[in-house]
Amino acid sequence: MKSSTVLKIIGIALVAIILGTMYISYLNPKSPRDNTEFNKGSIIISVDYSRPYKKERLIFGDSLEGALVPYGQYWRLGANLATTIQINESITFAKRELESGKYRMYATPYKNYWKISINSEAGAFGYFEPDHKKDLFSINILSTQVINSLEQLTIDFTVDDDQTEMRIRWDNTQVLIPIN
Repeated sequence: MKSSTVLKIIGIALVAIILGTMYISYLNPKSPRDNTEFNKGSIIISVDYSRPYKKERLIFGDSLEGALVPYGQYWRLGANLATTIQINESITFAKRELESGKYRMYATPYKNYWKISINSEAGAFGYFEPDHKKDLFSINILSTQVINSLEQLTIDFTVDDDQTEMRIRWDNTQVLIPIN
């Protein structure tokens, strides 16, 4: 067999391996991307995040117990890329003014509350902690335990008697962030 033929076969094999890896990692991820959107009047709020599964793991807890999301540590509010929130008009996010724009949203969970932070680095890669100097603000929100465990991380919106809340749920934990 000619060396040029061998090189072509090796090249085709490498391309196949690269494309297969990309398919598994990006097109068919273990934690699929999702987008949840809230519309009320002229206000549109969109949250883009990856949705990991519980898979019988300890989700929130002490790092010594092997928790996937240890208390007191940075969490990108999902998997893979950073979670982003985009709004088309100014809103009140947990009693804080948030101008229209696209932002990075992340959390530091604790046992009874979460610190939710809004950061100006909307296009940043989620694996790395943000530049905390670019945080617009951080808020502490009570977390509650729910009876029915949720297998996959879910961010959505609830409206009850004119009160809108962003709801973050996973496993037996829930956080409700008021939005006006």
